[in-house]
Parts: sequence; structure tokens; C-alpha cells
Amino acid sequence: MGHFERYIGIDYSGAGLPDQGLQGLRVFEALPHEVPVECRPEGGTHPHWSRRSLTYWLMETLSSGAPVLVGIDHGFSFPIAYLETYALGGGWDEWLDDFVKAWPCHLEGVSVESQRSQNVRLGSARWRRQTEIVAGAKSIFHFDVPGSVAKSTHAGLPWLHHLRHFVKSRIHIWPMDGFEVPDGVSVLLEAYPSLWKGVQGERMGTADQKDAYAIARMLETLDRTGGLDALWGPPQDLWIRNLALKEGWIFGVPFS
Repeated sequence: MGHFERYIGIDYSGAGLPDQGLQGLRVFEALPHEVPVECRPEGGTHPHWSRRSLTYWLMETLSSGAPVLVGIDHGFSFPIAYLETYALGGGWDEWLDDFVKAWPCHLEGVSVESQRSQNVRLGSARWRRQTEIVAGAKSIFHFDVPGSVAKSTHAGLPWLHHLRHFVKSRIHIWPMDGFEVPDGVSVLLEAYPSLWKGVQGERMGTADQKDAYAIARMLETLDRTGGLDALWGPPQDLWIRNLALKEGWIFGVPFS
């Protein structure tokens, strides 16, 4: 038996405004032993999710009581160089509060692009988290290049902050809340679809759909086959362990 009853893969998008329906924002969900299917917003005027509508759907889903495993392909924290530059030496929640004040991309009419000029909290494309170095991924501050998650991270973190506050008792954000996951709780983790290209659905129409499908499919497979426990960690290297609790970690990337 697996730990979870539902598996959700999200290919995130940092484009546009928070209430704008986005073709690049895709969601797939799998039940145990089943192939993931795409989830679309219900009852709205747009066939695609906005970041706001997706957050509210996740709030409802994560409050249902059944443990859900959610993988999202944007960063959950920033490199240690950023934290040191801005003297953010407290915990992850303190950093997240500070970030939302500087990048309020959850507010009506606010986009990442509108916040990029003269922002008080800017990073450098030279700064990379350890998990990005190991995975060969681009910096979270590397905007406007193919394969970048800079926009989606800056747009998505305020909504992660929203989830954190409104369903905190029901979710474990890995690894920020610790590497060991309690039984019976829902888990949010940072996913990197490039790790799982081999399980992308051949019939999926777009790259975004394929990525969301791959996340949901791999999470369900790992839970069903007992592979999750080996990937939770914690890392044996104490330096990596402490760093990952501050910078976050891409699930499935080796702790090296």
C-alpha cells in the first residue's frame, strides 16, 4: 500500500497576471494504479487554469483529509547567496514572508514583469542552489531563456505562501518542513520533469502537458513501488542536509 490516495503533477507558468487563464499552466492527477488524466477548472469562463484558480482548487483538495502528493515544477526557496546578501538568516517562513512583500505577484494586476525593474530583492543568474548544480539546472534567477523556471518561481512562491498559511496543518512542504514525512499528511514538493522524460505520455499534446503528466505518473509509480522512502532522505552529508533545509531541493536529484 502506498502513502497517498492522489498524485498531482503541475507544470507551472509565470506568465501574465494572477487571474489570467494560461495555456502553459497544466495539471494532471492520478489515482493509485491508474494513468494520470488532465484536470481542468470547473465552471469558470476560461478553459485553462489561472494561478489563483489553481491555488483555490489545491486548497480544497488538500483540505479534503485524504493524503495527496503534489509535485510542482518551480523553486521553493533561493540560493544561500541570496539569503546572505539580504541578511535573511531566519527560517524558511521568515524568508517567504519577506519575499512576498517584495514580489506580491498574487495581487490583482501584478505580474513578474511589472516587479522586475528596480526591485529591492533581486538575485543574480550566477547564483545557483546546490540542487540545481547537481541536476545541471538553470539558476532560479536566469530569466528569459528556454527551460528557465525564474518566472514561474517568482510568480508561484506567493501562492505557495498562501497555501502555507491556509492549510498549514494539513501539508508537509518537503524538505522545508523536514526530510521525514509524517504518515497521513499531504506533501508538496519541487519537481523537475527533465528527470522523468521517459514516462511522458506520447499522446499528450504540448510540452507542458507532457511535463505535468510525467510528474503525476512518476509520483504514483514511486509510491506504488515503495520508491518514495528512499528519496525522501535525509542526506547523510550534514552540510548538504542543512543547506537543503534553507535552499530547498528538487525531489529525485541525488544528495551529492
